[in-house]
Amino acid sequence: MGDRSTNSDGGPEYETDFRANPAEYDIGRGEEGVFKVEPYKSELLPLWSYKDEDAAEESAEAIYDQYEQYRATDEFPGMDMARKYLQMGYTRAMRYAKYSGGQKYDEDGTERDPEQWADPDKREAALVFESYWERVREDDAYQRAKERHREHTGES
Repeated sequence: MGDRSTNSDGGPEYETDFRANPAEYDIGRGEEGVFKVEPYKSELLPLWSYKDEDAAEESAEAIYDQYEQYRATDEFPGMDMARKYLQMGYTRAMRYAKYSGGQKYDEDGTERDPEQWADPDKREAALVFESYWERVREDDAYQRAKERHREHTGES
């Protein structure tokens, strides 16, 4: 995915502007790239919050509005990144909903048993994100753009 260099933290950074070079964008798996793919990270990350149901509603709506802007300009990388931020809102909030303090593993690396519900507010936040995430996944325009992108890039 794009040209990579190493940042000061030792992690990969993408030097590619994916708006200018959409063919360089790899869909990847799940939430891959949410903190690296620019300019979308800078546009979407400030909108993302899952503190509680109200914050999630405001956040998911703002991200979905941004998704609609990307859709209007046929910007598939932005559309997909918005989908990833909605998915990440769901998965992060659900982790806190199921695990006290969001800690899925003990200090020794043993997976903790999930609670039902360790944090009911986070569960409500997760459900908000899930509904918006589903809207994007089921959007015909998203599905068509994803298929065109895969055909164009050869990604499966």
